Amino acid sequence: MPLTLEKFRASLAAPAPPAGLGKPLAALWHAGRGDWERAHRIAMSAKSRDAAWVHAYLHRQEGDLDNARYWYRQARRPEFAGALEAEWAAIAGDLLGRGQDTA
Repeated sequence: MPLTLEKFRASLAAPAPPAGLGKPLAALWHAGRGDWERAHRIAMSAKSRDAAWVHAYLHRQEGDLDNARYWYRQARRPEFAGALEAEWAAIAGDLLGRGQDTA
C-alpha cells in the first residue's frame, strides 16, 4: 500500500522513519523532525535530482539562499518562494505520488 502524504506526516511522531524510504524522503522525514544535520547528510549522500531538490529545500531552511539556488538548478526545479512547510509538503507529496517511497 503506497504511503500517503498524511501518513508520512503522521509518521513524524514515530521514533524512526517508515521502512523502505528512499534517501530523498528519508532526508525530508528527518528535516520534518527538526534534525537538519542528519537530513543534510542523507541528501548529500544521494546523487539524484530528487535528492538535489531536498538539498535545495534544506539550504533554504538554513537561510543559505545562494546554496539553495545552486541545488534548485541541479534538481531542475524552480526556486520555491512560499512557506517552508508548504515546500516540505510539496516535495513529499510529489515524491510519494511518483512512488519514491521505496529505496
